[in-house]
Amino acid sequence: FVGCVAAFYPMVYSIPQALAQVMLAADVDFTTLGGEEWCCGYPLFSAGMTEQVIPLMQHNVERVKAMGARTVVTTCPSCYHTWEHIYPRLASPLGFEVLHASQFLARLMEGGKLKLRGIEDTATYHDPCDLGRKSGVYDAPRQVIEGIPGLEFREFESSREHALCCGGGGDVQIVDESVTAAVAARRVQQAQRTGARLLLSACQQCKRTLMAAARKEKVRLRVMDIAELVWQAVGG
Repeated sequence: FVGCVAAFYPMVYSIPQALAQVMLAADVDFTTLGGEEWCCGYPLFSAGMTEQVIPLMQHNVERVKAMGARTVVTTCPSCYHTWEHIYPRLASPLGFEVLHASQFLARLMEGGKLKLRGIEDTATYHDPCDLGRKSGVYDAPRQVIEGIPGLEFREFESSREHALCCGGGGDVQIVDESVTAAVAARRVQQAQRTGARLLLSACQQCKRTLMAAARKEKVRLRVMDIAELVWQAVGG
């Protein structure tokens, strides 16, 4: 499930593309909904418009079931939270598994499905709000990062449930871009203090926001999603 941000913002096209390439490398039988993919409904749900979410949910779930898919994987934490936690509250059990890309990648690596080459570098990881505090997924991304040969992992001073927002959550940028820029700059400065050269996350919006902040603050950090990291380790 690609998600709206990755579908419409060129800066993060490479995230679902990287995941697709990793799936091909691991010989995973997968597809996308293509033009039949509708917004998951998370922005509407966040605005209290629950009734408007239901037809979107019904459409998406019906399309997945019609394909016979057993697992839905998404790189977007907001989409993951919606499919995994909100959809089952609005309807009966889905009847298939929902995984964030970090969980799926960790599973592939555990099962020996990927041949990984070493990446001699240093990295830190930013916990996305919807993946971490909202969905409780902290370990899978770290498992993926620590599974890359040669990569040294350094934690933020505030991580896991204490992690700061990247600044791009909650549609704040629509209301006041200066707030987003200030929060993102603070997070980039924290990343810089770890001494890492790679700033990793597991969220399209986090990548967009943190990359923009690193450029604006002239901080020498390469901002990547963990799906892109794994694709690089596979040889992409």
